Amino acid sequence: MSALKPLIAGNWKMVGLPADLKSFADAMRAWSGGSRGGLLICPPATLLAAAVQAFDGLPIAVGGQDCHAKASGAHTGDIAAPMIAAAGGTFVIVGHSERRADHGETDAQVKAKAEAALAAGLTPIICIGESLAQRQAGETLAVVEASLRGSLPSGDLARVVVAYEPVWAIGTGLTANADQIAEVHAHLRKVLLSIDGTGAAVKLLYGGSVKPGNAAEILATPDVNGVLVGGASLVAADFQAIASACPA
Repeated sequence: MSALKPLIAGNWKMVGLPADLKSFADAMRAWSGGSRGGLLICPPATLLAAAVQAFDGLPIAVGGQDCHAKASGAHTGDIAAPMIAAAGGTFVIVGHSERRADHGETDAQVKAKAEAALAAGLTPIICIGESLAQRQAGETLAVVEASLRGSLPSGDLARVVVAYEPVWAIGTGLTANADQIAEVHAHLRKVLLSIDGTGAAVKLLYGGSVKPGNAAEILATPDVNGVLVGGASLVAADFQAIASACPA
C-alpha cells in the first residue's frame, strides 16, 4: 500500500431496486465500524440520484457505471457525464470489461469517455485487464500496458483512477494472487510515471472477485491503492468488511 488514500469502490452493475438501496443505506448508517479508505458506490443509473440522497451525511460518494463521450445528443439510452454530475455523482466507471465485451468498446472510445468525464468534473475509473488466454500466453503486461496507454485521457493524470481487472477473475470466483497483482500494478505504475509526472498520484485499484476473505491481502499488496468490488458490494456487511480491511 502506498501513501495514497485507498478507495473502496462498489460496482452494483445491473442489479438493484429502490428497496435494495434503502436496505444498504440503512445498514451503512447503522455501521459502528469505519474505513481508512474512501467509499464509493456506483449503482444502476436509475438509482444514482436516489443514492446521493440515501447516503446524505455518510462518507460515501456516488458514481455512474458508464458515460457517453458526448455531453448531449441523439444517443437513445445513453447517459452523458454532465447528467451524472448533475445527479450528484462524482465518479464514473469507463471501459469495464463487460462494456468492452458486450458493446465492443475500444481503448479509443474509453479514452473519449474518460475525457468527457473529466470535462464534466467527474473522476473516471478506467478499467483494463487481460483474458485468461492472454495470461496463459505470457502477454499480460503487454496487453495491460497497451490498453492503459490507449485508454488514458490526454493531459494531467492526477484526476484519473485506474482499475486492473483481469477478465478471467471477474464474476468467476477466481482471484489473481498477490504476486500476480503486485507484478501488474508495479508495471502500470512504471508506465504511468513514464507518461507524466502526475502518474504517481493515480490510484491503482484491483478488481476481480474481491471478497471479505481476500481483501486484506489484496489491499496490503504494493501499489494497490484500493479495490473495485462487484457482487460483494451489494451486501452491506461484506462491503463493510472489505472497507475495514484497509491497512493502517
